Amino acid sequence: MSGTLATSAAPPSRFSQFYALTKPRVVQLIVFCAVIGMLLAVPGVPDWRVALAATAGIWLVAGAAAAFNCLVEQHIDARMQRTAWRPTAKGELTNAQTLLFSALLCAAGMALLYAAVNPLTMWLTFGTFVGYAVIYTVVLKPLTPQNIVIGGASGAMPPVLGWAAMRGDVGPEALMLCLIIFLWTPPHFWALALYRAEDYRKAGLPMLPVTHGAELTRFHIFLYTLMLFSGTLLPFVYGMSGWIYLAAAIVLGSVFIAYAWRLWRDYSDQLARRTFRFSILHLSLLFAALLLDHYLGAWL
Repeated sequence: MSGTLATSAAPPSRFSQFYALTKPRVVQLIVFCAVIGMLLAVPGVPDWRVALAATAGIWLVAGAAAAFNCLVEQHIDARMQRTAWRPTAKGELTNAQTLLFSALLCAAGMALLYAAVNPLTMWLTFGTFVGYAVIYTVVLKPLTPQNIVIGGASGAMPPVLGWAAMRGDVGPEALMLCLIIFLWTPPHFWALALYRAEDYRKAGLPMLPVTHGAELTRFHIFLYTLMLFSGTLLPFVYGMSGWIYLAAAIVLGSVFIAYAWRLWRDYSDQLARRTFRFSILHLSLLFAALLLDHYLGAWL
């Protein structure tokens, strides 16, 4: 019976292996933020053809950056429990296959953005690819514990890409959305790094909990949630949003600060996991509220 079960477990298909390289859950959040930027850039419903092409192009380039990240970090991924399952870490895909896959995705996404959206969106998206895949992955991540702060600039770009796709420019509203994600990234990622610190230590990565200890990291998380709270008020102060968004920003920000305070004063791995999960919910609901305010405000 055990032999039958062992032989019946089929290895992952080649498609599923390549799909895993794109880090689908991460890319989904990137595309979600880009779509929010598209919807907020215009007063009504955006041109669905341009929006669809922009969404697909951004997804392709983001997937390409994720695949390149898997290629560069395959040996690091193999030493970490969280990432050891990736096809590159397990040796299921060769370096040549992964590099070709990344290049094809990036080229296809760039061509689609240039032809069906506009050159500005194409170049901004390519700059985001370089920022994440090269500057963050190759240069910053192995060198400095501030990697996630500096490299977070590229991860904060999706709303700017979506805005540029619809408007052909980069307005202050788009930059405010970018700032929110930039300030959100450190507390989000450091909450994960706290309960995965041993993984990062084994991998030799200078994450903040490894280089400066858990207590300082927890204090930094608390400080960043305070800055994030201030940053989330900017759309209301600028007049980009109304009272619906303001109420959501205050409630969500207060809860995030409460999580960070408890994490700083009374740490546990379980609380760090809950803080990490809430950070994702925080950003999703915050942008959903911004979108709801955008459309309801026009009707009320």
